[in-house]
Amino acid sequence: MPVRGFFAETNRLEAFSDGVIAIIITIMVLELRAPHAATLAALISLTPVFFSYLLSFLYIAIYWNNHHHLLHAAKGVTGGIMWANMHLLFWLSLIPFATEWLGQNTGAAAPFVLYGVILLCAALAYFILVRSIIANDRHSKLAQAIGRDPKGFISIAFYLVSIGAAFFNTWISMACFAIVALMWIVPDRRIAKIHDHETDHR
Repeated sequence: MPVRGFFAETNRLEAFSDGVIAIIITIMVLELRAPHAATLAALISLTPVFFSYLLSFLYIAIYWNNHHHLLHAAKGVTGGIMWANMHLLFWLSLIPFATEWLGQNTGAAAPFVLYGVILLCAALAYFILVRSIIANDRHSKLAQAIGRDPKGFISIAFYLVSIGAAFFNTWISMACFAIVALMWIVPDRRIAKIHDHETDHR
């Protein structure tokens, strides 16, 4: 019975997070405004806006996917886990604002710095969420699978480089963002294996 209770709590947290993430995507797509002129040139001029949206959509999708597997690997929900989850959602909710600013000012350093800072803080928030879940069950398979989390630290390093590089070359910043996205585009296999294993035994 306690296990079912824990599973229900995890489902509730995941459902709330899914709703927030859906709203974030909706806000982003609403910022994609059609050009006033009915010409191909006017549409092409919106290319930076579209690519900033595409990058942000990819990041939100990555967080949603990995968040799903993470919560399914969790054995329960505590107050600390709930606040850690809200902390993550806070930084993700700022992505639409940074996306719009970045799309309208692709050659300026400040939008790239802000975008990088938000992604960095979201990564740190995800790290805190993972550690909060592990702290709730230190001997779980999740704790063993995550280990020292080298992939997470590499991502943080790329974000720091992207923030610094923005003052010299924004293309380097964009490349860093893209590299991290490619690193995480496939759900974390360490956590996915736990989820698949538990699904097979239900």
